[in-house]
Amino acid sequence: MIIAVEAPLLERLAHADGVLRPSEVKVAETVMADPRRAVLLNMAGLASAAGVSEPTVMRFCTGLGFDGFQSFKLALAQALALGIPVTHSAIAVDDSVAQMVSKIFDHTLTSLDLARRSLDIGAVCAAVDLLFGAQDLLFIGLGASGIIAQDALQQAVLLGVPCAAPIDLHQQFMHASMLGERSVLVAISNTGRSRSILEIARHAKTRGASVLAIVGGPSPLAQVADVAVMLRTFEDTDIYTPMVSRLAGLVMVDILATAIAARRGTEHLERLRDMKEALAAWRGSVREPAADLAVDDE
Repeated sequence: MIIAVEAPLLERLAHADGVLRPSEVKVAETVMADPRRAVLLNMAGLASAAGVSEPTVMRFCTGLGFDGFQSFKLALAQALALGIPVTHSAIAVDDSVAQMVSKIFDHTLTSLDLARRSLDIGAVCAAVDLLFGAQDLLFIGLGASGIIAQDALQQAVLLGVPCAAPIDLHQQFMHASMLGERSVLVAISNTGRSRSILEIARHAKTRGASVLAIVGGPSPLAQVADVAVMLRTFEDTDIYTPMVSRLAGLVMVDILATAIAARRGTEHLERLRDMKEALAAWRGSVREPAADLAVDDE
């Protein structure tokens, strides 16, 4: 399930019309017009910029649930650390590269923060339990979700069991047909409505496998799954909007792989440490061509 969370401060300010008085809305609009400047103003400065009185600014702060102006400014500074809200980060065709850099980072940070705050930790724990008990794992997904599945395959050494992540749909179906009762199919789909992924998940269950769904919200795939981890992001179909759901999925794979590796105990972690040290030494053992030439010249 998706738990209810309070909207970020900047999102609340962007939709303050129905919460605040008209004079207080002026303060909200002034803050939203340039929040980085607003965080530097004192109460008198913000009142002057908004064209209202200082008591109005104070009522604005208490109306949002703060006990005073300073606590509001602290919350505003913390919100800015997570980026401007999505409603103010839409990319326009005539934006400069510098504007795109700022907007895409703002959009991404705000979305990842939403995914983190709305995450059902109980579902994540259930997913870890399911994966930890598996004898083999099959990751499937299409498009951007397929990229997440491929990243999960890179984490196979952390997961500690045989893993597969075929790209071809036929291969995905064939692998699902070979799953058993201790197998887990990890189906990744932001919409949770991709017909092929849904059919493969259902087929895997007929073979006795369990299904873990990583989805963007309630969906047919989440209903089919034994465990569903829902990652809420500010995803839309705007042509210029980055696909933030992909980044949230990659973070979730990291979380699951790390939790599984830690649960496998000291011996597994020691083997991982040895592997990484050996890999680092192996990488460093290959001489650069330029270095070879320098030695030959000597």
